[in-house]
Amino acid sequence: MFGLASRKFFKYSAIDTSLSVDVEDTVTCFCRRKARRKEKDAGTTEDPKLYLEEAALERQLPDVDLRVLVDLPPGLDYNEWLASHTLALFDHINLVYGTISEFCTPTGCPDMTGPGLRTYLWFDEKGKKTRVAAPQYIDYVMTFTQRTVSDETIFPTKYANEFPSSFESIVRKILRLLYHVVAHIYHCHFREVAHLGLHVHLNCVFAHLTLLNQRFNLIDPKETEILGDLEAALLGDSTSGTSTQTSGAAEAPTTTSGT
Repeated sequence: MFGLASRKFFKYSAIDTSLSVDVEDTVTCFCRRKARRKEKDAGTTEDPKLYLEEAALERQLPDVDLRVLVDLPPGLDYNEWLASHTLALFDHINLVYGTISEFCTPTGCPDMTGPGLRTYLWFDEKGKKTRVAAPQYIDYVMTFTQRTVSDETIFPTKYANEFPSSFESIVRKILRLLYHVVAHIYHCHFREVAHLGLHVHLNCVFAHLTLLNQRFNLIDPKETEILGDLEAALLGDSTSGTSTQTSGAAEAPTTTSGT
């Protein structure tokens, strides 16, 4: 039995946009560097990655505690452990996206994209691949995840109810889809996240998801390689077992299915 009550899906409105001086200065620095690099690298295929700027990484939360937190405690059921982390990640990723969702529109984000020219497609109920705008894709992800974690037969909350035999595969799917959302936020909306002073929180959520995946091998490396450079920047040697992209190499567009 999973000992947490079912979660309710909220679409959070944008938080107060009153910015502290240091955050404004940081974002201004990001934008100026980006403009200079665009002039210098006019022939490149992808914009500079603002989330790799030193100013975005220097305020990261220490990852030592997270490493301890993802290890399965002795005597605790593996499925219980996966369930608790999956719910926590869903809540935090949903919250972060909710604060910048007004900037993620069908016009501004006509495709669900991530770093490395990655495009995500969604499988509809008939199994057909569908190209949808990012906000629609993310709504599908959040709706699917909320429906799944609220299903008593999958995430049991009552005493004596058991996890299904397919539970780990279901968690793998949820985490893969949530990873797509995180990748899109970093790729398309990191500037807004930094404006709101939430880049430290986003980095912590990403570190949590990454370390959980490294510990239990829950997401295909082909999915996580697009943020391999961020893994290395945030977590250092802990990412030795993950793939990273080669800097300076031309990248071919990649399409990944959402289900």
